[in-house]
Amino acid sequence: MLLENENNKVLKAILVGISLPGTSDIENKESLKELERLVQTLGFQVVGSTQQRRPNLSGAVPLGEGKLKEIAKITGGTGIVKSAVPVKKNKAKLKAEAEQESAEDEIESAPAEAFPENKDEENEEQDEILEKAEAVVFDCELTPSQITHLQSAFGVEVLDRTGVIVEIFSRHAKTREARLQVEIAKLKYLSPRIREAGQSERQGSGAGARGSGETDVEIDKRRIRDRIAELRREIAAIQKEQGNRRARRSEQPCVALVGYTNAGKSSLMRKLTGSEVLVADKLFATLDTTVRTLYPETQPRILISDTVGFIKKLPHDLVASFRSTLDEAMNASLLLFVVDSSDISWKSQLEVTQTVLKEIGVTDETPARLILNKIDKLSKEEIQQLKSDYPDALLISTKNEKDIEFMHHFIRDFFEKDMLEVDLFVPYNVQGVIGEIRSLFRVLLEKYENEGISYKIRGKKETIEKLKKLHNL
Repeated sequence: MLLENENNKVLKAILVGISLPGTSDIENKESLKELERLVQTLGFQVVGSTQQRRPNLSGAVPLGEGKLKEIAKITGGTGIVKSAVPVKKNKAKLKAEAEQESAEDEIESAPAEAFPENKDEENEEQDEILEKAEAVVFDCELTPSQITHLQSAFGVEVLDRTGVIVEIFSRHAKTREARLQVEIAKLKYLSPRIREAGQSERQGSGAGARGSGETDVEIDKRRIRDRIAELRREIAAIQKEQGNRRARRSEQPCVALVGYTNAGKSSLMRKLTGSEVLVADKLFATLDTTVRTLYPETQPRILISDTVGFIKKLPHDLVASFRSTLDEAMNASLLLFVVDSSDISWKSQLEVTQTVLKEIGVTDETPARLILNKIDKLSKEEIQQLKSDYPDALLISTKNEKDIEFMHHFIRDFFEKDMLEVDLFVPYNVQGVIGEIRSLFRVLLEKYENEGISYKIRGKKETIEKLKKLHNL
């Protein structure tokens, strides 16, 4: 595959968007723009893009014959889908297809040099200097047969949005669990796309190796199923250990940063915790949930978790695979929805985030606040408009230290508003309670007396009651 290019060559790609009924031109252009960033994350150079309106994605290919030939001029293909069985068309079918081709509303967003207009057969010299694309990437999910047909028409590798996202996840996964989850998603994606390489004989079965047996493809698919089962067992063991760690810190307040990919969650995480979390202007730069302590530290300590970013048209298998990495969001005491306020489509991105969280079981009962990030890229008028439209939102820039200080105070005050101040006496013969007090509560007063230690502490009512009951205080 081109995705596994060994020579580190910068590969050129053409992007293709399919505009379906019910989607606006702005949505289609934004989706194609996002696909461009995804493709660039993989190291491709985008040399052009194009869109075409279609009633649906069904059929041998999701494009009309004219568009196939147009793209084929850039890839060096024939523009003709090779089929083992010729399809016979009657006059009515041919007439209907001709009318559809003429009525299609094609939206061009490619640079002029990639898709020049009014070209004729005499313009052969211009054809020679055009950049040839080595891949065609579709902004939708294609069936295995559609990919095969398109590759025969274009003569180059054809990728779909799902394949691109799966590959990015595969490259960026760092922890053991993330790598296992990505491998499952990748195997599920590849399984239906396995094809026979020529005539494959069936492997014999039964006594004397007689019988129909399995084809090579069936054997490969069985191996994939076995591998997926093995990976799931490994993940289950890892998740059990993670569950134990979550249980140990369940008494500590936790804030989960959630939002669209590249919204600035990792930058905010780094500023709030003083940790060396990876920050990069790329989609899905980080995939693993990271948990750190709010810095400067508070008493009790407050944990901040940075979760995997969301994206439109996220493959279902990836949502399922990364369900466990989003458990931090499910168990959080406060959700901070971080959005890039400078992105014109941030509202729809926020909707995607909220939808996926509901899919994994996060309810509306969890307290949440909207963080409008990257306001340094906005004008004063735009900032005022956001303040007017979203009075409860917090407008910040991670580049502004005062905004980070404000966020620190906001998080601390959020958890302290429901805390109580109580007096607590701990006899010297009670073991292990002093460490719990110092980690779970803010100690306002600590006085050593003859029989024990007198404390004045500040903390959550339920946590205080649980401590008293556990140690008979």
